[in-house]
Amino acid sequence: MSVSIGEALSSLVRGGMPVHFTAYDGSEAGPPDAAVGMHLRNERGLAYLLTAPGDLGLARAYVSGDLDLSGVHPGDPYDALLLLKDDLKLRVPTPSEALAIFRGLGVGRLRPPPPPPQEHLPRWRRAVEGLRHSMGRDAEVISHHYDVSNRFYELVLGPSMAYTCAVFDEPDATLEEAQAAKFDLICRKLALQPGQRLLDVGCGWGGMVRHAAREYGVKALGVTLSLEQAEWAKEAIDREGLGDLAEVRHLDYRDVMEDGFDAVSSIGLTEHIGVRNYPAYFAHLRDRLKPGGRLLNHCITRSHNRRTETGAFIDRYVFPDGELIGSGTIVRAAQDVGLEVQHTENLRQHYALTLAQWCRNLETNWDECVAEVGESTARVWGLYMAGSRVGFERGEVELHHVLATRAGVDAPAPFPLRPDWRA
Repeated sequence: MSVSIGEALSSLVRGGMPVHFTAYDGSEAGPPDAAVGMHLRNERGLAYLLTAPGDLGLARAYVSGDLDLSGVHPGDPYDALLLLKDDLKLRVPTPSEALAIFRGLGVGRLRPPPPPPQEHLPRWRRAVEGLRHSMGRDAEVISHHYDVSNRFYELVLGPSMAYTCAVFDEPDATLEEAQAAKFDLICRKLALQPGQRLLDVGCGWGGMVRHAAREYGVKALGVTLSLEQAEWAKEAIDREGLGDLAEVRHLDYRDVMEDGFDAVSSIGLTEHIGVRNYPAYFAHLRDRLKPGGRLLNHCITRSHNRRTETGAFIDRYVFPDGELIGSGTIVRAAQDVGLEVQHTENLRQHYALTLAQWCRNLETNWDECVAEVGESTARVWGLYMAGSRVGFERGEVELHHVLATRAGVDAPAPFPLRPDWRA
């Protein structure tokens, strides 16, 4: 007995559909006047949904264009994700129910189609091709995400080219104001002074390096595993006339052997290195510092310290091999290699505001972004940034600053009685 797609979906939803769902077979489910609509365009989309249940199947169908959303812009599907997260209650069918649904829809659709080209290999396949967080594998997965198109990043991130959480002194601050405030806050936390030396690991397009050189007279070295980032940063340094103070190298942070830096900043790198590598990571950064030097670690964290993998969509489409953990694990790792942790700060709310502005940029520049990277890749970005915004608003993920110092030869590093970066 055949079953329509709308009937099959309705049978698995508790409390009714929060969106108006339509399918290529003419069936539908949910209220026709719903604010958000969802349309399944073809059999391939159905096969994605059936053969990869959960967020991966939905992502495959959406990224490939087989599943469309109406009532929201693909550059910012925030409202749709919020509605689905809050109001879509799917139940797990019994084995007999699942069999009946599959038979009614056609068993031929159980053959999984090839995933969209934007999808990275699964974890087990990556494990076959290289040790997780080896230098070679890290370089490959960083390239997967960051070497997309510098022009695309310019359109999404804006003139700052800062792809990390901004700091909003006011909720209505512009993105550029908030990114400048972020870099300035880090400079103040590091107590940078003219003539000092700064190492910025995972420097991206060189925003911190250029800000510290330009505003604080610091001699700054940045390193990144992305060749496209390094080339863009070098051009920006030359354009701003900062070549005597700022330098960016295409280099793994583990290959930086210079030491004696007054300060080290790590803004958005820790997410990529793997939790088991934290001891070696903090030891390496400690050894780059002179006695008394400061380290600022800025990274996305979880609200707990349990080891959990990122979801399939984020792992396959956005940050392959990315790992998150709570700030307590980061503090412990820093302390265990002899760094004295002086201060921590949670900027979770600021990242939700940052992501909202990136989505706004993607929506505003949608046509040019699609022309630059293709609609499927642009859809990946809208989906991941809007979904991440929900996560930060709900407290499922956080963003922590951890400020630490390297001890002197025979005594703790000097530090002010009260924080000296408030002004």
